[in-house]
Amino acid sequence: MQWFNVGKIVNTHGIRGEVRVLSRTDFPEERFAVGTKLGLFTPDAKKPIMVKIASHRQHKNFELVTFEGYPNINDVEPFKESYLKIAEHDLSELEDNAFYHHEILGCTVFSTDGEEIGTISEILETGANDVWEVTPKTGKKHYIPYIEDIVKEVDVDEKKVIIEVMEGLLS
Repeated sequence: MQWFNVGKIVNTHGIRGEVRVLSRTDFPEERFAVGTKLGLFTPDAKKPIMVKIASHRQHKNFELVTFEGYPNINDVEPFKESYLKIAEHDLSELEDNAFYHHEILGCTVFSTDGEEIGTISEILETGANDVWEVTPKTGKKHYIPYIEDIVKEVDVDEKKVIIEVMEGLLS
């Protein structure tokens, strides 16, 4: 089974079993909703501890979460530095032209003329739009903004992206 990171437990919060989570998801309301099941991966564990969200609220830049069956600070103290992950089969469908990062990473990028430009090696979240780092077989990396004017087609099944190469984009 494949797991995808949705957050990291950075500390406890109070004495009632609440943990402070640094979110790594675009959908915190969905991922940390009451009743959601997540895999909790402690730093030294080979298998996850399955936990169920009992409560969720936001506080400053963190998600504050409690788990069913872990009612006090002593229960959750060992979870510091652990990762919360969601199983692949629990991922929800996205809107058209929206993709999970794991679907985009590794895709080969081609120009509309059919020239291979490279492989998407990283996704940078800039706020306005994502920027895809494209690593060619030789030479320096390119940074492609994920906007309609540039990205013309994305086929995650074929791991193929077609872009319109505008002047100065690959220099």
